[in-house]
Parts: sequence; structure tokens; C-alpha cells
Amino acid sequence: MQRKSFGTTQCPVARSLERVGEWWSILILRDAYYGLTRFDEFQKSLGIAPSMLTRRLNSLVEAGLLERRCYSEKPPRDEYVLTGMGRDFRPVVWSLVAWGNRHFAPEGASVQLVDRATGAVADPVLVDRNTGREMTSHTFRPGPGPAADERMRRKLAQATFAAPEATP
Repeated sequence: MQRKSFGTTQCPVARSLERVGEWWSILILRDAYYGLTRFDEFQKSLGIAPSMLTRRLNSLVEAGLLERRCYSEKPPRDEYVLTGMGRDFRPVVWSLVAWGNRHFAPEGASVQLVDRATGAVADPVLVDRNTGREMTSHTFRPGPGPAADERMRRKLAQATFAAPEATP
């Protein structure tokens, strides 16, 4: 069975998942944020089969999230370094850390985001860069962008969107 491609859809979520939606890919990016760059480091950290790791690394390079750089010619060895696009994905992983701690860690957090200067635990939120306001379903919703086709405009116009969350 051939996998469906979302690379040309109008939805930015689907397009993003086309590049990073496979769970190994997100774990490789997580480890790249931890400073890992070499094939053997990723393999040891993740316990992933070499053939799968090769496919995922190639996919992340092809998608522009990692760059392959030669660090040894004899024997030939490459390292995998985050690109600007790869670094831009970091807040998504940080959000997954916070969400996973909140919903799937009844024993408590094993990884936390902390302030580099103070060591204080952080609680990430999504903030609108233009207004500085926290983005919640009470204050924001998806709307059509300038490149939206008529089908996307209709879909967004007809959407009821999920009910806003309760205010704490």
C-alpha cells in the first residue's frame, strides 16, 4: 500500500507532517537539539535499526531540517546538523514536552524546560508575535491566508471550530 502524500495540500499542518510526521523523525530532531550529530550517537540514543535511521536521516536532509556534513574522509563519515528550518521546529518539540508531561506522565516529569539563567521551570505557551497576546481558542481561530484557494476558504468559513476551553 502506497502512503498518501500531503506535500501539495493547502493545509500547513498536513504539509508539515509530510516532513516530520513519522515519529522517528521527531525523536531524531529532539536528539539533535540535545547536541547529537553522528549516526552512531542517534542509533545508540534511540535504539533504532540502522536501515530505518538511514531512511529517516535522509528524509530530514531532503526536507531541509538537517544538513549532512562530512567530518571524516577516511573512513567516510557524515554528521547531521540542524538547519534554520530544523531549529525553527524546536518550539514544536518543546510544546510536545510540556503536553506530554501534562497528560502522559502520572509519575511526574522526567524532562522539563528550564530557564538557562535561573534554572526555573518554564511552562511554554503560544504567543502572537504581533500583539504579544497568548493564543487561545477564545482569542484566535484559523482563517484563510492569501494563498488559500476557494475550497480552503469554504472549509474555513463553514468550520465551527472546537469549543473554547474553559478559563482556569
